[in-house]
Amino acid sequence: MAAAAASKARHGADAREFDDAASDDGFQYEEVDVDALVSEALGPSADGALDDIDRMLVEVERDGAAGDVSAGPPRAAQPPGPEGSGDGGESFGHSASGAALPGAGAPSVETRPTVIDDFVRNFLIRAGLLRSLESFNREWFEMKARGKLRPEDATPVPDVYLRNQGLEDVVTRLRVELKHAEEVASRARSTWDQFRKERDFHRMHHKRVVQEKTKLLIDLKRLKRHYEAYEPTIEELKAKYESAMKEKMLMRLERDRSVAKLRSLEQQVRALQAAAEEASAGGGRGASAATGTRSGSRRRGGGPGASAVGARMPAEDAVNPHLSTVVDPPPMAEFVHGPTVEGHEDTVSALAAHPTRPIVASASDDGTWRMWEVPSGKLIMTGAGHGDWVADVAFHPHGTHLASAAGDGRIMVWDFAAKGRAAVMSDHTQVAWGVDFHYTGDFVASCSMDQTAKVWDVGTGKCRQTLRGHVDSINAVHFQPFSSNLVTGSGDKTLSLWDARSAHQIHMFVGHSNAVNDASFSLRGDTIASCDADGVVKLWDLRMVAERASYDLGEAAVNKVAWDASSSIVTAACDDKMVHVINVSEARVLGAMRGHEDHVQACVFDGTGKFLVSAGSDKTIRVWGRDSDLSGKSEGEGDE
Repeated sequence: MAAAAASKARHGADAREFDDAASDDGFQYEEVDVDALVSEALGPSADGALDDIDRMLVEVERDGAAGDVSAGPPRAAQPPGPEGSGDGGESFGHSASGAALPGAGAPSVETRPTVIDDFVRNFLIRAGLLRSLESFNREWFEMKARGKLRPEDATPVPDVYLRNQGLEDVVTRLRVELKHAEEVASRARSTWDQFRKERDFHRMHHKRVVQEKTKLLIDLKRLKRHYEAYEPTIEELKAKYESAMKEKMLMRLERDRSVAKLRSLEQQVRALQAAAEEASAGGGRGASAATGTRSGSRRRGGGPGASAVGARMPAEDAVNPHLSTVVDPPPMAEFVHGPTVEGHEDTVSALAAHPTRPIVASASDDGTWRMWEVPSGKLIMTGAGHGDWVADVAFHPHGTHLASAAGDGRIMVWDFAAKGRAAVMSDHTQVAWGVDFHYTGDFVASCSMDQTAKVWDVGTGKCRQTLRGHVDSINAVHFQPFSSNLVTGSGDKTLSLWDARSAHQIHMFVGHSNAVNDASFSLRGDTIASCDADGVVKLWDLRMVAERASYDLGEAAVNKVAWDASSSIVTAACDDKMVHVINVSEARVLGAMRGHEDHVQACVFDGTGKFLVSAGSDKTIRVWGRDSDLSGKSEGEGDE
């Protein structure tokens, strides 16, 4: 209570001093009873509150002298609340009465943010401005009692140190992040620089490639225009070359004919001169001597067919009777499978038709050839004498002889009347693949694996011509009907047309993409049919000296081709076990005949044109024809 009285005395003295200082303006001030105002504001416990305030000030001064216990800045005691609870602001887990709070544990020191008025009080206390402190407290609580303080005026003062520490932590973290971001940016910058260099590099090369492409396109266009200008010239030169070759061939033929006439005239002149000399010397005796000389010449065999001198190949081609003969094509749609002939012991590799009779000859890998009657399949004759398999056979134009070519490289001519061999020719050094008769019957052509084709004189058995020009095995040879020209098909994928009289190559046909297995003339002699190992059949026009048509029969190889008498049907023996039929007039494939159990090696139309005969690796010969023709001639079995 003494402290309260002292405080009242001080308050009263200050009021009087204030009144004396302000009396100059003539206003009559009244004395304000501060204690009454405080009592009115604080309630019945005003005296206790003032005592608590004085006690708190003494404790604060003592605490300031002893040192700050808390971690933060010094904090003044809180003023007593409206109820005069006397809370000094220190929180030790105990209530004002000294009893422990429920749930409180070990004593702890907690630093709370200082409100603005406590901050000012603490400052005044540390500075020792006690009168200023009293004035501040009086005026502060007066304004608070009247409600003139704004809510933001009583907010806590920010803890600058903690905020500074927090800001320093934020700055440190941001610096670390900045450093990391700088490192990432540096790496990204180096990567970007590398990408930019690569981009520039590729862009430069792209531009170079575009320039080169443009240049190449310009060059290609220029070359295209350049070569397009050559095409007409090439066509013109080609036409001139073909014309020159034809003229050359005709000139050769004319030359040979002129030479033959000249020799004949010279012989006649010499004979006339000799006769004139003898006549002038002995009269009639000279005539008899001349007659004796001519007869002696005939006896010595000086004629064209004499064996001692050899046959002479005609200088001019004969007239082909098939050009003026109209023959109806066989009704291939009506052909059915007929008799099957089983007579050979191995693969039947070739067939040949008799020129006038329904007879076919077959060649086999068993080393023999045989003749059969068609369609009965009756065996007529068997020939054996080759030391290896027989590759091909061909009939004499008169049907009196048969020529055979074999794996031993020999060519044999067989005489049916004598029932034996008429000639043996063995100049080939390797396998002989094909054989064919000249239309006169005095010559035989053969081909071999030794890359040559030979023309033989049947009467003397001597080789008259050797045809060289192919670079691979020659697989087929055939004479042009009623001509001295022949065609050869080779493994070098080409066909060659030859003049047998001079051994001159007239023309080479190029177009096959694989080995040529066979080549054959039509009976009209104006078209060649050829086949290859790719299953392709081609037709060549001799008048145009060019390819006429091409037929792809599949992937299986085509071994032989055969023409019918009308020159409008071509049959092809294939490795797919079928005989394919092509209509040349309609330029289409009619179909295929099935019946063989293995590769079909050969096919041929018989001399009458009613039947088609095929042979294959199944060791059989099969006959095809119309039912009416087969039923009338199907009796009899083949036997030797």
